Amino acid sequence: MGNDDHRRRKTPCGFCMAVFKWIPVLFITAVIAWSYYAYVVELCIRNSQNRISMIFMLLFYHLFLTLFMWSYWRTIMTSVGRIPDQWRIPDEEVSRLFRADSPDTQKRILNNFARDLPVTNRTMNGSVRFCEKCKIIKPDRAHHCSVCSCCVLKMDHHCPWVNNCVNFYNYKYFVLFLGYALVYCLYVAFTSLHDFVEFWKGQLNASGMGRFHILFLFFIAIMFAISLVSLFGYHIYLVLVNRTTLESFRAPIFRVGGPDKNGYNLGRYANFCEVFGDDWQYWFLPVFSSRGDGYSYPTSSDQSRVSTTSPVQRYDAMGDTAASRLDGNPTDKLIGASPLDNTNHHHNQSPHQVRSTSVQPTQLLQVQPPSPFRDELNERQEQLANDQSLNCITAAARSRPGECGVNGAAVYIDMIGDHPLKGADPAKVSPCPPNGDLPV
Repeated sequence: MGNDDHRRRKTPCGFCMAVFKWIPVLFITAVIAWSYYAYVVELCIRNSQNRISMIFMLLFYHLFLTLFMWSYWRTIMTSVGRIPDQWRIPDEEVSRLFRADSPDTQKRILNNFARDLPVTNRTMNGSVRFCEKCKIIKPDRAHHCSVCSCCVLKMDHHCPWVNNCVNFYNYKYFVLFLGYALVYCLYVAFTSLHDFVEFWKGQLNASGMGRFHILFLFFIAIMFAISLVSLFGYHIYLVLVNRTTLESFRAPIFRVGGPDKNGYNLGRYANFCEVFGDDWQYWFLPVFSSRGDGYSYPTSSDQSRVSTTSPVQRYDAMGDTAASRLDGNPTDKLIGASPLDNTNHHHNQSPHQVRSTSVQPTQLLQVQPPSPFRDELNERQEQLANDQSLNCITAAARSRPGECGVNGAAVYIDMIGDHPLKGADPAKVSPCPPNGDLPV
């Protein structure tokens, strides 16, 4: 609670207001106490004829009642917390702020003080949010509660039924309280339905006031269940979109992007875990397991940069993959033939050609051979037609070692891929280029 609240309690009027605030809590407690008597004593003990069913009814009743009351008690008694002193503006700075002659001057003072604080929310004019009553920089999603007289972290709303602000520290307890209250009411209504019908038929075994206890127990359980369905469903929706009640009516304003109701939406599962925690064993127990510290929160823009921008950056760091696959040294694009030296070779040791995607096979057949080799090519073509063995070393090649090839070796192309050269035009077949280099 704030200091102003403590000062008000010292006065008689303040004490009366503090007591008055507990009336809704006392009313809920009284209703639960009466429902306990009506269900356990009147419905189960005095009216039930089957002892085994009575035992199971009481067992589940006390289980749901325990979870309900545990969550309710934690919601009431959990403090709203205290903003650390690092968020508090010194008195001299506050005086300077109030004496500022223009909103721009106030904006510069606040921005300068909050430059090291993790704040992303802004006011309508773009300045850092400042609480004039608490004299602090407001953390993101924090608001000043006039009932509690202090700034509350991730304030959802002030609930009179729990006499407390629903905030960062007790929001999980509040949602569990609504859920278990709904389960409690539905269980009581379902198990008392049979006796409710018997009452209207005039066949109920209970007598006297016990009959009316069972009748009103069913009515009150149904009435509270109807009201809790909408409230619990609404807060489940807020949990899944990571939004408070205040933010659903007035969107938070961000330093980058402006107003955005979905500014803290990280996805349904991540939003759920932000409230209920990462360990599933504590999800449905009123034990604190929420993520974060209540002062800073991840935003949807941060999530987008992690999920989409980073992979693109990693991909761009690889460069243009389409260009890198095709670029290379000229010698890497084509290996047209293999040299044959003057030693003895067998015809099955034919050289192979390796092609890249940038050079077509037809381009290799457009080089005209030197005239001394045309006669030999005609002879080889006839041998190919007759399926005769080829002799790759000819007298012309042995007598002219320096006119073609590499290091005086004759060069022949016997295959393109896996297909032998059969029936090709001798004038378009080149055993070696005129300059003895690899064809380009």
